[in-house]
Amino acid sequence: MNKPKVVKFGGSSLASAEQFMKVKAIITADASRNYVIPSAPGKRFSDDIKVTDMLYSCYGLAEAGKDFSEALAAIKKRYDEIISGLNLTTDLTKEFETISTKFASKAGKDYAASRGEYLNGIIMADYLGYAFVDSAKYIFFDDNGNFLPEETHSALSAFLAEVPKAVIPGFYGSYRSDGKVKTFSRGGSDITGSIVARAVGASVYENWTDVSGVLIADPRIVKNPKPIGTITYKELRELSYMGASVLHEDAIFPVRKAGIPINIKNTNAPEDPGTLIVENTCRTSDYIITGIAGRKGFCSVNIEKDMMNSEIGFGRRVLHAFEDNGISFEHMPSGIDTLTVVVHQTEFEEKEQQVISELMKLTNPDSIDLESHLALIAVVGRGMKSMHGTASRLFSALANNNINIRMIDQGSSELNIIISVADEDFEQAIRVIYDTFVNQKK
Repeated sequence: MNKPKVVKFGGSSLASAEQFMKVKAIITADASRNYVIPSAPGKRFSDDIKVTDMLYSCYGLAEAGKDFSEALAAIKKRYDEIISGLNLTTDLTKEFETISTKFASKAGKDYAASRGEYLNGIIMADYLGYAFVDSAKYIFFDDNGNFLPEETHSALSAFLAEVPKAVIPGFYGSYRSDGKVKTFSRGGSDITGSIVARAVGASVYENWTDVSGVLIADPRIVKNPKPIGTITYKELRELSYMGASVLHEDAIFPVRKAGIPINIKNTNAPEDPGTLIVENTCRTSDYIITGIAGRKGFCSVNIEKDMMNSEIGFGRRVLHAFEDNGISFEHMPSGIDTLTVVVHQTEFEEKEQQVISELMKLTNPDSIDLESHLALIAVVGRGMKSMHGTASRLFSALANNNINIRMIDQGSSELNIIISVADEDFEQAIRVIYDTFVNQKK
């Protein structure tokens, strides 16, 4: 018996009846696509409003004791348009009556937000002829809001073993103790798909969105960047952490544990191969690098002290000053007599004087310098380890374009090189790196 596939569709893939039709064609084209995870309807056009945002707004009126009936009716209209466009007889009247009652009794923002996926799941199940499974019954959180992976896996795998085809709404579950709805963070439908894939022992978890896979660079910065054919979980984690946002980073863990690959695919171009995300691979990339990602808004705290490397516990005392003030650090490159701590500027600004004062007291440095408005850029690729001169090529390309590197940090795995540049050089630096390693290739 062939293993089933789990398919998750994002909000843009399910924004209208026309998009639903595309999704059904994709699902029915492969008999093993047996478990479907829908998101709430997204934007139909650029100035449209996502249903999840409409629900948040509607619940805000209810929470403030204002009339929310018109706002709720507008949400129902969105779903009725989809139902009508698909020629279904699905009637969500009772569901909306329940939602209205729950909103009036202030059931909570998580309940409100979850209804987008819940209602879309009902429509999708009717449209496909699949069973509808309410995620709140099988995906569990503890009282502190922490996801309970093993309890969830036990309950969900046992139930789905008896259900050959099902639609399971993304984004939410429930508190184990009282059954109250709890959502994952925004974009959490990706996580639901991963949980379901593990539960059914899927051959692959297909995550369908509006792009043909993970791109080497941000298309808002680089024009028409190439897609990544195959990427490892480690590489994706590095890129996700630095701002690449195709897949919710927490969605990796359930399938990685089970050895299930993820395939990022495009609903609007289903023939495109997309990006395959795997634990490891001997497949070589067309390029030395796999991807480029970055973020703005950092600052660095540069501490200098002669012979600091011989002081046992020096680094611990430095980090203690940041920890005491509730500030986490991003990177901490060091030399013999220097140590730099890179932090988010907005977090640091409020407490900079307290941190500096504590650093002076704990470490007695020769000097402390601050540098603000920095961007971090990660150049990631499993191919860099076996290719000599990658770093020098990167640094030369930036220097030749008058981009000053403020910091360099490379992990021991040689999977990535992280550099810091001025915020104002961020976009140009990414374009230069892309041109050097992709357009010029060799």
